[in-house]
Amino acid sequence: MKRLDEWFSDYGQSHRHPVNVAIHKLAVPGIYLCSLALLWCLPAGPLPPSLNWAALAAIPVLAFYLQLSFSLFVGMVALTSLGLALCYTWQGPLLWPALGGFLLLWVAQFVGHKIEGKRPSFLADLQFLLVGPAWVLASLYRRLGIPY
Repeated sequence: MKRLDEWFSDYGQSHRHPVNVAIHKLAVPGIYLCSLALLWCLPAGPLPPSLNWAALAAIPVLAFYLQLSFSLFVGMVALTSLGLALCYTWQGPLLWPALGGFLLLWVAQFVGHKIEGKRPSFLADLQFLLVGPAWVLASLYRRLGIPY
C-alpha cells in the first residue's frame, strides 16, 4: 500500500488550480456525506435491525484511513459519525436531497477539473475516491497546525 505522502503527491498533481482546490474542499466532504446518506437509504434486507448499509460500509473505509494515519482516521471517524447522526436525525425523506446533493457536487468537481485541465485522479485508481476526503482533512489540519 502507498504511504500517505505518496497518495497526496499523486492526488495533488490534478488539484493545483485554486478554483479546483476550492471546489474540492467543499464538494469532497459533501459527496462523502451524501454517499453515507444514499447508503443509509438502501433497504436493510439481511442486516440486523441495529445495522444499516451506511454504517457497514464505513467500517472498511475507516480501516483504510487508519492504515494511512491515526490522526486522519480520527478526523474521518468524526466526519463519518456526523454523517450517520445527520441521517439518523433527518426529518422527512432523505433519498432525494442526498441524490441531488451527490449529483450537484459531482458536477461541480468535474467543472473544477475542466478548469484545472486534468482528469480526476480516481479515473486512474478508484482508491483516490477515499484519498480525496483525507486530502481535504489534511489541508484543514495544516491550517490548524495539527500533525497528520
